[in-house]
Amino acid sequence: MSKDNTLVPKAETAELAPFSARALQWFDEYGRKGLPWQQDISPYRVWLSEIMLQQTQVVTVIDYFQRFTARFPSVKSLAAAPLDEVLHLWSGLGYYTRAKNLHKAANQVMNNFGGVFPCEQEQLETLSGVGRSTAGAIRSIAFELPAAILDGNVKRVLARHQGIEGWPGKSQTLKQLWLAAEALTPQTRCRDYTQVMMDLGATVCTRTKPKCATCPVQHDCIALAYDRIEQLPGKKPKKVIPVKTTQMLLIQNVDGSVYLYKRPLTGIWPGLYSLPEIAQDESPATFIRSHFAINETDYTINAQTIDNFRHTFSHYHLDISVCRITLHKAPKLVSENTSLWYNVANKANIGLAAPIEKIVNSIFNSVND
Repeated sequence: MSKDNTLVPKAETAELAPFSARALQWFDEYGRKGLPWQQDISPYRVWLSEIMLQQTQVVTVIDYFQRFTARFPSVKSLAAAPLDEVLHLWSGLGYYTRAKNLHKAANQVMNNFGGVFPCEQEQLETLSGVGRSTAGAIRSIAFELPAAILDGNVKRVLARHQGIEGWPGKSQTLKQLWLAAEALTPQTRCRDYTQVMMDLGATVCTRTKPKCATCPVQHDCIALAYDRIEQLPGKKPKKVIPVKTTQMLLIQNVDGSVYLYKRPLTGIWPGLYSLPEIAQDESPATFIRSHFAINETDYTINAQTIDNFRHTFSHYHLDISVCRITLHKAPKLVSENTSLWYNVANKANIGLAAPIEKIVNSIFNSVND
């Protein structure tokens, strides 16, 4: 092992073609070329796909990308759309801050760059939600300019091939990975090279059971030489995920519609509609009295709450208990600007958090079975 915490080859390897040349030769024969964002390539389509692909698998993104580009064919149309509609189309894709940043960045392109995506790395990184790797992907794929990328798949390929020890979340490890990424990035065929690095990580150098025998850069892969495939990249230190609890109220109006309120633009599910949330020890009746102008005889609170529903975020579990309340008289809303009655059978075009939609549909279906 060298002084900079990287493994070194056991023996001199035979003279090989450059890393990028071998990767590109593999790409020409095996690389993915039929994905929706690889057609009619433009900075807008590349940027949109890169944001959607953050922490999300390709197979999941395809349908969302096609719906988005059908509704918002340009950055101008996306910037002009209400945030609620953007969130609605994003519903189910998760990590909703991405959608909020997407809308904000579209407006930044319109206001700061005259509706034209910049090609310079520094300018791309000024857009909300666009970091160093995403900017590099846009620059290389959309503009065919040399730029390194370092998404999760690429980190795995480089950590194994270059023998870079340590968890990529550590600053020193990340620094070494960026140095490797930049050193290996070619000056030509920039678009194809960026794509092949993603493809190698997604289809060959996978997290488990990698296909080393078919890898184009296997001959000088340090992890393969040292039998360190399973150990590289280094694992994130284990951490106990805490569990939080909350109580949500499913309030059904006389017509069967469900009361929803719009969450703030910070915190979980930012800007999305959700069931009202109260503390576990808080009385649902207190909420009803403060939000609706009705008498105690005008509603019924179920004695039994619905079984806990667990939703897992990246940093904690959220256990949700749901109390169903049936109204016998149509009330007036106290905060009409940030709330609405949601018709489950004829869904409104709003951004609704996927777990909330699942809860609402589950209860609605059980009531109507």
